Amino acid sequence: MKELEDATFWRLLKPEVVAWAVAEHEGRRSICPVAWTMRTSISPTMMAVSVAPTRFTHGLIERAGSFVLAYPGRDLAQATAYCGTHSGREVDKFAQAGVTALPARRVAAPLIAECVANLECRVVDRIATGDHAIFVGEVVAAWAQEEPGKLLCLVDDAAGYETVLQDERFRFGVVRG
Repeated sequence: MKELEDATFWRLLKPEVVAWAVAEHEGRRSICPVAWTMRTSISPTMMAVSVAPTRFTHGLIERAGSFVLAYPGRDLAQATAYCGTHSGREVDKFAQAGVTALPARRVAAPLIAECVANLECRVVDRIATGDHAIFVGEVVAAWAQEEPGKLLCLVDDAAGYETVLQDERFRFGVVRG
């Protein structure tokens, strides 16, 4: 066993499923692509998402007390890259990314029609963790496409993945087959 540098350590954690933290408060809304999500409870069903306090979406989640975790497929790789490199403070990510907002049933944030799945989450806790905050949300409604596609992932160069979009900062892909 050998000690690893941070950059090497992070590469070992691939693939990571990409999600969009979607939030809305008082008419302002945003999409923040994230890879740091996790299930935290079966009963009640809960999910957690890690968002930096500097992100516009962080403030919206905090003020609204809710969010949607939307899971994009391969066809949303370019939209994911756009939303991850632009601020919702300055642009309408929904319009610029060409995605459709649908009303959620139980939270303020909209669902994303083009995503494979959407989870409506009500915040039950917030934990400060270094340069990010973890929002723990109870899943109060879940939605999926009638015929769900493959989820978009952050991948490395492993043989089991097909790269769909790449630049110097990221590589998005889907499971082969």
